[in-house]
Amino acid sequence: MRIRLLILRLTILPFIAIAAPDPSSPLMLSGAWVPENSQQIDFDALPRVLSEHVVVSDVRAKGSSPQTIDKKSGGVNQHNYLVHHDDQFWIMWSDGPGVEDRVGQRVKFATSADGMRWSEPKFITPIPPNSGPDSPHHGTRTDKGMRWISRGFWKRDGELLALASLDEALGFFGPSLALHAFRFDKGKGDWSDAGVVFADTINNFPPMKLRTGEWMMSRRPHDYKTSGVHFIVGGAKALNDWKSFPVFGTASELKAEEPDWWILPDNNLAALFRDNRGSGFLYRSFSTDDGRTWSAPVKTNFPDATSKLSGTRLRDGRYVLVSNPRPKKRDPLTLSTSDDGLVFTKMLYLVGGRHVDYPHVIEQGDSLFIAFAGGKQTVEVLKVKVGDVDAVSMPTAPLTRRP
Repeated sequence: MRIRLLILRLTILPFIAIAAPDPSSPLMLSGAWVPENSQQIDFDALPRVLSEHVVVSDVRAKGSSPQTIDKKSGGVNQHNYLVHHDDQFWIMWSDGPGVEDRVGQRVKFATSADGMRWSEPKFITPIPPNSGPDSPHHGTRTDKGMRWISRGFWKRDGELLALASLDEALGFFGPSLALHAFRFDKGKGDWSDAGVVFADTINNFPPMKLRTGEWMMSRRPHDYKTSGVHFIVGGAKALNDWKSFPVFGTASELKAEEPDWWILPDNNLAALFRDNRGSGFLYRSFSTDDGRTWSAPVKTNFPDATSKLSGTRLRDGRYVLVSNPRPKKRDPLTLSTSDDGLVFTKMLYLVGGRHVDYPHVIEQGDSLFIAFAGGKQTVEVLKVKVGDVDAVSMPTAPLTRRP
């Protein structure tokens, strides 16, 4: 009888529907430590977590301190992305003349066995067309020159691809905008252009696989400030086989920028957007049909400095989010955790006392590896053990900033 009952339960359970998230809910940050106005959190007093730190690349004058930012010298290092592939870590970033994204900018990479000791950087992308050091437009902002922008690593069918966008270097973005893939030749230790992944596109993070077997990533067309943000789905049959689906409201309800997304425990999708309109909060939207349609973006109570953020789901099912939560200031960089991917209950101080942004977080082994930029001129990595994150408790009273 017990065996029959067990079989019955196993037969019925997979067909039990899980309630979809409430797309109208603004609740994204909760806990006794959160003041009524979450923008009033004392971010400098947040609990701290142990970490290891390394600077991978630094374009500033030799010997300058990480506390010192001289944006007139050295160039730019930003748009940092990590991946673990073929038993080693890989990191890529935008490297160019001047801050930021000017004519002649290229994409570099480095590798590491442990994520802390890195190889000498090398280029992934070639010199942008007619935009090298000998160009009269090199290092300027003009539509007469081109730039590459780092867009992340894509592990597809056991192969490592590097993504980079190419467009005119006047504003964000030029009309010839296109997302390219580069293929790594292990024998030569070099990269070659594998072609355009999708025209008129810059993604924010590399594709992630859906339950359907398709891939999905965000898309901003060159006119996204008026047309809004999209998500593209495909990439399984061919590198350039995608369909684009808009998120309505991302250009009218907010000025959506640099979205990130993850798969919820019920297989619905949640997407987050920074708001360039300056609300100081993250916006959130949901999809219940694998990215084809999205709910209207809703302003959450999660504070934000109008900065890039990076989240991921851990192997144990929890979620982490790395961001700049202090409104109007990219300092500090924090790590927040959630059990369900909807509400975050812990926020820990990672690094600060200076301009820190452009994070990308991955999980490898028992640790989180977080790449970020210092003043847009250094590529840096933090290693944080998941056990050390769990060992830190949040205060039991509101952590409110004093006037």
